[in-house]
Amino acid sequence: MQWILSFYRNLSRKKGLGAKLNGRLDVISSLIGYHFRDSELLLKALKHRSFVYAHEESGIDSNERLEFLGDAVLDLLVAEYLFSNFEGKREGELTQMKSLVVSRQVLAKKAEAINLGSFVLLSDEERAAGGGRQSSILCDTFEALIGAIFLDGGIQPCRCFVRDHVLDDFDELILREDSINFKSRLLEYTQSLGNGHPRYFVSAEDGPDHEKIFSVEVSITDECVGSGRGRSKKEAQQMAARDALRYLGAL
Repeated sequence: MQWILSFYRNLSRKKGLGAKLNGRLDVISSLIGYHFRDSELLLKALKHRSFVYAHEESGIDSNERLEFLGDAVLDLLVAEYLFSNFEGKREGELTQMKSLVVSRQVLAKKAEAINLGSFVLLSDEERAAGGGRQSSILCDTFEALIGAIFLDGGIQPCRCFVRDHVLDDFDELILREDSINFKSRLLEYTQSLGNGHPRYFVSAEDGPDHEKIFSVEVSITDECVGSGRGRSKKEAQQMAARDALRYLGAL
């Protein structure tokens, strides 16, 4: 008799959870401007692995596979945008711009802008530990959302979503990034840790003299932590310093 009571309690709890989730799915659909034909895809995009394990579901039911797909779709769409809008930019410059737009820090902020942390499904313990505000979880869920939209509606709805929620402040983002002195910031960071001065060295020079491209690497305590390319050594050093700051988690 006890197992029957337990079964019906669990069933009732799942039905209550289902009704609550359906309401949340409607809200998040309105926030992102896309309504799913298959709401199960949206639900799966929101499932963090902690939620899946807490509800005794299979690990394959988390949003990690959708995150993998969404990451690739996002890379494609941002690359397409940059290729179409910056005809005068070289491959290295386009790569640097793309790496900024799809960086975890930027995507986490984009997720915050649509309040995604309130909708991601976490275990009670993960939620209490601040998982809804954790950058890595926000970024991963944001990419899983793109993957779900792609499977549900194809590339065009994804293109619209990326345009409205990723590239909406592109010019401001690039301008803000260009105004940062990454070498100074990296120096301040390394000195705060007692690691002295970063060391920069040119690893390669490509192209004719009038269009030379420099490749620079930067090391801290004899460990290479970043690399960058530019039309001058100064520009390449800035790119290397930015790469190092990201590698060190300081940007």
